[in-house]
Amino acid sequence: MRAVRHILLLLVLSLPLAAWGQDDNFAFKPDSVRLIDASELEADTLPMVAWRPDPLRAVWLGAICPGLGQMYNRSWWKVPIVYGALMGCGYAIMTNQGSYSEYKTAYIDLYNDMNSEVEVDLDDPLKSYNAIMPDGYNMSRYGGASSYLSKLEKQENSYRRYRDLSIVVTVVVYALSLVDAYVDAQLFDFDISPDLSMQVEPTLHYDPMIHRTNGEVHLAIKF
Repeated sequence: MRAVRHILLLLVLSLPLAAWGQDDNFAFKPDSVRLIDASELEADTLPMVAWRPDPLRAVWLGAICPGLGQMYNRSWWKVPIVYGALMGCGYAIMTNQGSYSEYKTAYIDLYNDMNSEVEVDLDDPLKSYNAIMPDGYNMSRYGGASSYLSKLEKQENSYRRYRDLSIVVTVVVYALSLVDAYVDAQLFDFDISPDLSMQVEPTLHYDPMIHRTNGEVHLAIKF
C-alpha cells in the first residue's frame, strides 16, 4: 500500500510539468507578442469618417486664389461662375480705364493748344482731341473749342467714375466668392432633400370655461 501511495504521489506531482510542456501553443513565448500595424487591418474593420470641409480653410484658400475655396468644397460648377464674373469686371476696368485715358489726354492737349502763345491749328486731324471724334463731326459742330473742351471734361469724369465703379464691383464679387465658400462649407452636410410633407388634421376642442366644443384645423409642415 505504501508503494502505491508513493506512485500516486509521483503522478500527481508530475501533472503540472506535463501540462507545461504538453503543447507549444499554450506555452508563453515572449516573441509571440507583437504590435499590429493599422495597414494590416481589413478596410471594412476601420471606422468610416465622412469628410467635411473646414469653413475657415475654404475662406483662406479662396483669398489666396479666387475659386479655390469652391474647389475645396467640391462645388466645381461654381468655379466658372466666379472666374467669369471676375473676368467681366476686369474687362470693364480695362475698357473704362482706356477711354478715361483717351479723353484725359484729349482734354489736356486741347486745353494746352487753346492757351498756347503760338497759333495752333485746332482742326488738325492728327490731334488727339480730333482723333476721338465720331465720323462726320468737327469742333464747330460741338459749338466751338470751349464747348468741346467742356464735353471732353464731362466724358473724362464719366469714364473715371465707371472705372472706379468697376473696381468696387470687382471687390464685391471677390468678397462674395469668399462668403459663398464659407457658407457652402458650413452647409456642406445640410439636408436639402425634397422630402417636404404637409399634414392637415381637423380636431375638436372642448372649452370648459364656456362649455362649448369648437372645431379646429391643425396644419403641420415637415421639412
